[in-house]
Amino acid sequence: WKHFIERLPQDYTLNRPIETEELQKAEELLGVSFPDELVSLLKTTDGINDTFGDHLIWPAYRMIEENLDMRSTDCFKPFDCLLFIAGAGNGDLFAYSIFNGSIRKNDIYVWNHIDDSRIWAASSLKPFMKGWIEGTITI
Repeated sequence: WKHFIERLPQDYTLNRPIETEELQKAEELLGVSFPDELVSLLKTTDGINDTFGDHLIWPAYRMIEENLDMRSTDCFKPFDCLLFIAGAGNGDLFAYSIFNGSIRKNDIYVWNHIDDSRIWAASSLKPFMKGWIEGTITI
């Protein structure tokens, strides 16, 4: 992950790796096991920060906060079928799909905060990050 992040076209800072107990707490609170690629990233860096202090990928504590907040919202369809991992900066959010209580694919989707649509964005975390930064993934 460090090599991949270093090769991205912008500067990002890494956080300390997540502790196993913190990861287990996040999964327990959100009721889903994180996909292997996300676990691997979090064990390298608990979130990825840009030079403005925003997150390319949220740290686990923010994933917990955002997902629990979204799940308590009554405005749209239930959100327990999504694991939000990042924001687009305009209210839209990026997420893995949870099906029957588990994340079975590494696909990343974008949830539109205006119309509640959920659209496929990338086949996994690395193509998502690269595409979002380079502008090939747009919302």
